[in-house]
Amino acid sequence: MSFPRPLRRSVSLSPARTLRLVVLGQGAVGKTALTVRFITRRFIGDYDPTLEMIYRHMAVIDGEMVHFEILDTAGQEEDSLQIEEKIKWGDGFAVVYSVTDRCSFDEVMRLCFLINHIHSSPKRSGGSEQPPVVIVANKKDLQFDRMVSTQDGENLSKALKLPFYEISTRDSYEETVAVFNTLYQELMRQGHFSPGSFKRRTVSKVMEKIPKMQASSTLNSAGRSLSFNSFRDYIPE
Repeated sequence: MSFPRPLRRSVSLSPARTLRLVVLGQGAVGKTALTVRFITRRFIGDYDPTLEMIYRHMAVIDGEMVHFEILDTAGQEEDSLQIEEKIKWGDGFAVVYSVTDRCSFDEVMRLCFLINHIHSSPKRSGGSEQPPVVIVANKKDLQFDRMVSTQDGENLSKALKLPFYEISTRDSYEETVAVFNTLYQELMRQGHFSPGSFKRRTVSKVMEKIPKMQASSTLNSAGRSLSFNSFRDYIPE
């Protein structure tokens, strides 16, 4: 199966580092808005929550050309094989919840556990160090609808020993950039980029025992922009 070609630009670029980032979390927490805000600087509020896409973005960071491939997951209920494939694909992870949705906050620990479990496999190269993970609390601008306090998020991040950002994707482009810059800086420190494609298609026994969380809210939308490739295009038959 042929892989999608990278986007072309009108100018020649030196070879870029490729970072594969996965944005995880329940539906309607703002994963697509976060990704599109980072890429375009624009905030767009409504998207189809059933779609997931890989977004591509070139950026110069610290004088280095960086090619971001960002998998925006749908956040719908999935079987274990689907979520395992997505986690295997990624170099780094943003685990997003909404401060207006307690259920999405409760899902964070499960997702972080899955990331650590899958990437601790001895069959993975460089498996001695866990991949970068950032916990992102979105929609802090919706103070009157808040169900998760800042302290709740900080306590969770301390317990999991992970970076934590409480942001408003709608109000701040800079806060959004900070999330992706943190993942980039940690991946630079580890020197780990672009893991191999999916060769194992089995589901670990521990994952089958982990209960799935139901999303507590949905979105109505008119569609999404800047969607380049379906994640399924990257999975060989």
